[in-house]
Amino acid sequence: MDYTQILVKPLVSEKATFVKEQAQQVVFFVNPRANKIEIKKAVEAAFKVKVTDVNVITKKPSDKVRQGRVVGRISGCKKAYVTLAPGEKIEFFEGV
Repeated sequence: MDYTQILVKPLVSEKATFVKEQAQQVVFFVNPRANKIEIKKAVEAAFKVKVTDVNVITKKPSDKVRQGRVVGRISGCKKAYVTLAPGEKIEFFEGV
């Protein structure tokens, strides 16, 4: 897979911003079929940075329930917490 197919979009949230400042990690939504090695290569190719570690979280899809009845479906996703080498940063996330 090409890195444009692996990295779906960056995750910008309060927790992602906190993790970026404290642990020098950035968070991406990634393709559910991508593995850690592919994610590492994709981030290094897309942003020209050195990646030291990748942690992956998979959220399963679930039913949306109101008053005991299923009214919809919440889609699942796969997130990657990418740890950058010391001194590295991605300009895309600066100022967010």
